[in-house]
Amino acid sequence: MRSRYTAYTQGREDYLLATWHPSTRPSAPLGLADDTATKWLGLEVRRHEPRDAEHAIVEFVARYKVGGRAHRLHETSRFVRENGRWFYVDGDIDA
Repeated sequence: MRSRYTAYTQGREDYLLATWHPSTRPSAPLGLADDTATKWLGLEVRRHEPRDAEHAIVEFVARYKVGGRAHRLHETSRFVRENGRWFYVDGDIDA
């Protein structure tokens, strides 16, 4: 999770796509290279919960600013491990 957050802060779309499970990975570019308005402020991992040896969830809050206005993304993400590598599958955004 932390590495994916760092990839967002650095506009590393290649890394994000490589760590996204193929079953849910977007086919279109994410457009991070063109996003100069977002300023990432921090990541708080609230919990990490293994479901079994191959599945886990991570709840996090990522803080950022756009145009001087603060925002936060609160998500519970699902991950799956295949061949020893963890992949982001999807997540539920919490209000």
